[in-house]
Amino acid sequence: MGLSQSRSPVSPELIEKTGFTAEQIEHLHKRFIYLTGDKPVLRKSDLEKIADLEQNPIRGKIKNAFFDRRNLQTGSQGYESEINFEQFLIIMSYFRPMGGQMDEENISSCRKDKLRFLFNMYDTDNDSKITLDEYRNVVEELLSGNLHIEKETARSIADGAMMEAAGICVGQMEPDQIYEGITFEDFLKIWEGIDIETKMHVRFLNMDTLPSCH
Repeated sequence: MGLSQSRSPVSPELIEKTGFTAEQIEHLHKRFIYLTGDKPVLRKSDLEKIADLEQNPIRGKIKNAFFDRRNLQTGSQGYESEINFEQFLIIMSYFRPMGGQMDEENISSCRKDKLRFLFNMYDTDNDSKITLDEYRNVVEELLSGNLHIEKETARSIADGAMMEAAGICVGQMEPDQIYEGITFEDFLKIWEGIDIETKMHVRFLNMDTLPSCH
């Protein structure tokens, strides 16, 4: 049987494994129970209860990220059909803010984990590269709500961004050279100096009480 509203999810093992405090685990457990309807596991359809998420143009990719085995640390490919509360905490750990008391090494590690989560969300075929087609798909979804931007315009925006990424990552390319896609190392270069915190805010889960990465 799974955890229920009448049973506390807090244990020393869970605190140690996730880095959350007892209070924060209780807080997230209430969110989990709300989404699952007091069931022991969360399914993708449960995320439809989150109004803000349903209004997000890339909601499909965000939902998939919750069940991606790479993010759950259960495998290198594929998706889980459901996740338990402990796995839910693992996913939520990617959204913890970087604390002001962190040293440079911890900040770098925390930032890298966040960027890996984003990279996995874009790399939908699990081949360790964000290809032009994958990037086009993301841009088209992001711009789908804008009726003034046609599909071909969205593709042109994606193509231009991909060319810029190639310039950042490999420098001047030969006329016949093909950029196969953005690797994770490339992704780190592209995001260098960009504030990742504002890109990974989860308003629908009220993250104000969550701890910093450490």
